[in-house]
Amino acid sequence: MRFTLSWLRDHLETQADAAEIGETLTRIGLELEEIENPGEKLAPFRVARVVEAVQHPNADRLRACRVDVGDGQPVSVVCGAPNARAGMKAVFAPPGSHIPGTGVTLKVGEIRGVESAGMLLSYREMGLGEDHTGIVDLPEDAPVGTPYPAYAGLDDAVIAIKVTPNRGDALGVRGIARDLAAAGLGTLRPLHEVYRMASLEPVAGEGPAPDVRTDDPKGCPAFYAQAVSGVANGDAPEWMRKKLTAIGQKPISMLVDITNFVSIDLGRPLHVYDRAKLSGPLVARRARNGESVEALNGKSYALDASMTVIADDAAVHDIGGIMGGAHSGVSAATTDVLIECAYFTPEHIARTGQKLGLTSDARQRFERGVDPAFLDEGLAIATRLVRDHCGGTPSAITRAGRAPVAPHAIAYDPTLASALGGLAIAPERQRAILESLGFAVSEGWTVTVPSWRRDVDGPADLVEDVIRIEGIDRVPSTPLSRAEGVAKPTATPAQLIERRVRRAAAARGLDEAVTWSFVSEKEAAAVGGGGWTLANPISEDLKVMRPSLLPGLLSAAKRNLDRGAPGVRLFELGRRYLEEGERPTLGLLLAGEIGPRDWRSGKARQPDAFDAKAEVLAILAAAGAPVDRLQLVGTGGAAWHPGRSGRLGLGPKAILAEFGALHPKALAAFDLDGPAIAAEIFLDAIPQKRASGRARSVYAPPALQAVTRDFAFLANGDLAADALLRAVRGADKTAITGVAVFDVFTGAGVAEGEKSLALAVTLQPSEKSFTDAELKAISDRIVAAAAKAGARLRT
Repeated sequence: MRFTLSWLRDHLETQADAAEIGETLTRIGLELEEIENPGEKLAPFRVARVVEAVQHPNADRLRACRVDVGDGQPVSVVCGAPNARAGMKAVFAPPGSHIPGTGVTLKVGEIRGVESAGMLLSYREMGLGEDHTGIVDLPEDAPVGTPYPAYAGLDDAVIAIKVTPNRGDALGVRGIARDLAAAGLGTLRPLHEVYRMASLEPVAGEGPAPDVRTDDPKGCPAFYAQAVSGVANGDAPEWMRKKLTAIGQKPISMLVDITNFVSIDLGRPLHVYDRAKLSGPLVARRARNGESVEALNGKSYALDASMTVIADDAAVHDIGGIMGGAHSGVSAATTDVLIECAYFTPEHIARTGQKLGLTSDARQRFERGVDPAFLDEGLAIATRLVRDHCGGTPSAITRAGRAPVAPHAIAYDPTLASALGGLAIAPERQRAILESLGFAVSEGWTVTVPSWRRDVDGPADLVEDVIRIEGIDRVPSTPLSRAEGVAKPTATPAQLIERRVRRAAAARGLDEAVTWSFVSEKEAAAVGGGGWTLANPISEDLKVMRPSLLPGLLSAAKRNLDRGAPGVRLFELGRRYLEEGERPTLGLLLAGEIGPRDWRSGKARQPDAFDAKAEVLAILAAAGAPVDRLQLVGTGGAAWHPGRSGRLGLGPKAILAEFGALHPKALAAFDLDGPAIAAEIFLDAIPQKRASGRARSVYAPPALQAVTRDFAFLANGDLAADALLRAVRGADKTAITGVAVFDVFTGAGVAEGEKSLALAVTLQPSEKSFTDAELKAISDRIVAAAAKAGARLRT
């Protein structure tokens, strides 16, 4: 929401400057975005008089001018404007000044042999419009030497604020002025005085009222209209055009500018139809499937039966409460108009706007809720402005339907300000604050909510208004009470696991990344597709809630590799959003080089699936998972390479992680060239340790030396080494403390289709050293267990 300081002062009688107003706005909950004074960038420019304008001796399209800038010393200026002439008043830019419209800083120079010490400016060059047909031609009475911003009234601060969705009343200058007056920054002027009217009573009309009605009471409960005949649609007055231009609105015509002005000034959207372009009665109704309308923005929109439109017998003319149609818009030839002042249901407007992907100033106000009790007054103000500036004769008024204006009363206790807001405020002060905001407060503290505050529902909302006006900065800082003694741990088991895996990943040299929880449809499809799609995303690139952490990590890797990083080692701790719910997950990605070039290998090493598996096992071990019981359970999903990936779990239904090389199609979706190795660890699948109620026993290192025995087994080529390791480990769970593969061999001496797996088995004696007989017995059990797994001892 943007407005100028002078515009605000139309409603608020105050001596406060822009800085004080900005500080107060933020303090009362209307967050200040910026304060900009457009006159500051035009400060060097002066009103000047062209003393002489003659043909340039060396250029047909240039004129050599002598310009009086008010100091008695005329300067030479070369000008290419066709309207430059002796005696005219213009705007002069001296050397050293910056030209906003061109971005050029002026210097004294020669143009075709004639010195030019400045510039005569057009509106476009000053950044005040698109007119560049010639230099600005000021009135004869413009005082020479006066700073142009002061002369043109441009030294007026523009204030921009953020308006939260619950404060529709703050989308009008009137509502902002009301809040500032309540905060003690001035006095709110009566509205009829602001518009220089004796009263806000409806304008008495002549002849029949316009034929309008509402057939959609849910979408458009009230539809008021008044016609004006014999209007002349010229330019808006200078004061109105200046206000609109200052906040970035382009003046169009008197009729259009009136509707835009009232919308911003009072938060009351209006629409004006050219009656000559209408056929039959104007009706607010539901659209019919297959209908369409060309809106004022030049785009065509397909409509459906859930949307409210304004239509006549021939066609749809308006997407109700959002945007008017191009067909029935007013033009310079318009002589008879119909002014619409309607109330549209906020929720209905929001759904329609989301479906169509269409935003507008009207939608912004209607979906937050305009004042339903301001229909007569809004129509009266618009009709008077049209009559006063365009002429014409108003008709009688049609009031179709009824706006939802039932009074809302709340029983309030002044002590709630202290109990809920933490600030003790005298009851009479609270009464004064509420009344200054438009609430009615009875002696028994029954508070009636004003019609423009649909966000106020209960006592807590009243406390919020009282506290924000009194000053949130006045709420004292009060520490929470703390029980005596040592504080008990509050972290949940899930939080403890997240802490452990984050530290373990960082300790292993992975860099933590934080990426969006939303991805594009293309990125989601690359990892199997998303289960949740946003109905109203802020961007098409952030439309799907991520089904995996891999898209964010792949995008981050792409950015780093494109910027010259030889390799990336990233991890992220976050949530995946699946159809069945949120899943806490740790994702990691290795791409590029994971080791530098070396004299022993000759080239940098690329990551492989076993690197990802090693990271997964180390992180799972840190989380307390039973890594010695994990087994490979098939390959990964759609995002994974089918022959270079795997899943680790405690069984087919208890998958703890996926790891391996990513599928080439997934890499192509993110424009990554080289191989990328990744993993996802599903933290909620890690078994929770049972609470023992006591501390773990002190670690005692074994007193006796461990024994290592090597075994070589022959097995089918498709036997997973992991299956053999688990079988050997289970041969004697007491004595065997470690099993590892140290060699895999195929070739001479090994049959076709078989492989040799060499295992190192670590045996740990407990009370006494192993005897030869005990070692042989353990070895026999190991060979027998391997045989059950499909392997035989190699001899």
